[in-house]
Amino acid sequence: MAKLPIDDALYVKPPASPLVEATLGLVQELVRDRLRESGGEWAEFTMAGADDLLTRDDFAAIEARLLASGHRFDWSASISVSERPDAYKAAAGDAGEDVGFSHPDAPTGEVQADGKALRGVGDNVVQHAQDLRGTARYIRSNERVLAYLTDGVPPGTIAVIDDSGGTLTAPIIEQFAGVICAGGTVRSHLGILTREYNIPCLMNAKIAGIRDGDTVVIEASAPAKTTEDYQDGIERVGRVWLLAGEGA
Repeated sequence: MAKLPIDDALYVKPPASPLVEATLGLVQELVRDRLRESGGEWAEFTMAGADDLLTRDDFAAIEARLLASGHRFDWSASISVSERPDAYKAAAGDAGEDVGFSHPDAPTGEVQADGKALRGVGDNVVQHAQDLRGTARYIRSNERVLAYLTDGVPPGTIAVIDDSGGTLTAPIIEQFAGVICAGGTVRSHLGILTREYNIPCLMNAKIAGIRDGDTVVIEASAPAKTTEDYQDGIERVGRVWLLAGEGA
């Protein structure tokens, strides 16, 4: 029987999410079975045979097995949280409640005369004519996305998101008034989506002390950060303020 010419020791790495690991295992099992059934060599299989021996029905069957075994399709942000725990670390408020992200480098300040208190910064995707005021709502689970798909996103929602991929929030993104994302750059998938929908957005945000339901202001009028800024190490940010006495 032909064997896969793979030295597993060369590919040792930390495990991915359970869903990714399960999918990879089933695909590897499928490939091994089809290679064995073909009776051919690995080079022949990869260069020609795989197109005929791996079918759409095979991969549909893999998906069915995953769903039947209890696996679910995770939100992409779970990867970001595991890779950058400092950026997504939750902090406890006075009563022990979760107050959302607490980035160690987030700039914060006291309440000013206008009622605003600095609670973070981020890379502005597009410069808008005015700053944006809205309600911070953490979008960190499939359940919240499904609820918003069913009932609609509350007006004035500024979505606070872990991951820059945009996969989790793509079905409802056009309903957001604004977005604050703890990862990525202005060129990330989520940044591109918000640009296309003309939604004020701060990427690579460092925020602290904002609870779900708080009234916040995004400095959408700040200059947009460019690719050249990243290349040249130029710091150009938009600020995030909490409006004291409002919200959660």
